Amino acid sequence: MPKPAIDARLSSRLKTRQLTLLMHLDEKRSILRAAEAANMTQPAASKMLAELEDTLGVALFVRHARGVEPTRYGEVLVRHARNALLELQEAQVEIANLKSGVTGHASIGTVVTSATSLVPMAVAELKARSPRILVNIEMDFSEVLVRQLLAGKLDIVVARIYHPDGLAELNFEPFGEAPHAMYARADHPLMRKRALRLNDLVGQTWVLPPRGNVLRDRLSVLFLEQRLELPKQVVETASLPIIISLLQLSEMVSALPSEIVRPYCESGVLKKLPIKLDLRLGEAGIVTRRDVELSPSARAMLDSLREVAVRLYPRRPAVELNKG
Repeated sequence: MPKPAIDARLSSRLKTRQLTLLMHLDEKRSILRAAEAANMTQPAASKMLAELEDTLGVALFVRHARGVEPTRYGEVLVRHARNALLELQEAQVEIANLKSGVTGHASIGTVVTSATSLVPMAVAELKARSPRILVNIEMDFSEVLVRQLLAGKLDIVVARIYHPDGLAELNFEPFGEAPHAMYARADHPLMRKRALRLNDLVGQTWVLPPRGNVLRDRLSVLFLEQRLELPKQVVETASLPIIISLLQLSEMVSALPSEIVRPYCESGVLKKLPIKLDLRLGEAGIVTRRDVELSPSARAMLDSLREVAVRLYPRRPAVELNKG
């Protein structure tokens, strides 16, 4: 559907001062108080509002004895005015950072698997090229990271995509699935067995992620498929250091990504239990918001992630998640 033509008069009149007045009118619900907040006289504010309404051909605010209320048209214009002012503020901050020698900021979220290889390598290479870029790294489960990305709190996330909410707003560049296995301390009694079945682990104390996490859901499905009771002795935590310590200090077991456990196995702290688990959590990948232009620093972070991902994983095409 073609977009309606933009009135040139509106484009020329919607200056920062007008946008600011609209926002104050919505917040104060009074022309006098809005004028004071915008540092102008009440007659000037009334005239400015009347000119905008005349240009658009609609009433933006309804006047009454108690003040003003935005109309449906006013609510639309106020919303866009607020967004435009926010963009201008962000541009001012970015310019100020450039002037002071700080070349920007990039916020990235990652699941624990990529936090041990892809993300640190990409950040290290970015900092070697652009040492003044400030990089913020958050680690969490995929579900949480994607919500933060959609909310605009993160620029880029390395995660898996599970739920349909917001998929039409995302781009996904997959790079493969991380294998998982069962791990325990190297001298765990179960290590003496040549082969284990899932039934042998029912009575063990498990270290599991909180309920609602995809790994825990997949494990529950495995137990149900084999008509086994779910483990009743459970410790819940999402912290890798705590998981490693619990496995070292006890006879607890846990399902973990093989990649992040490799250093602990090589040092003799942990060992893979002799059981094969068909745990498929889905491919991880680089996720960004579609139709949202990244800042130069965030774009540099994205380029670095892609460069490292090409070396670590087979090349995969980006996926537009709204396609059936």
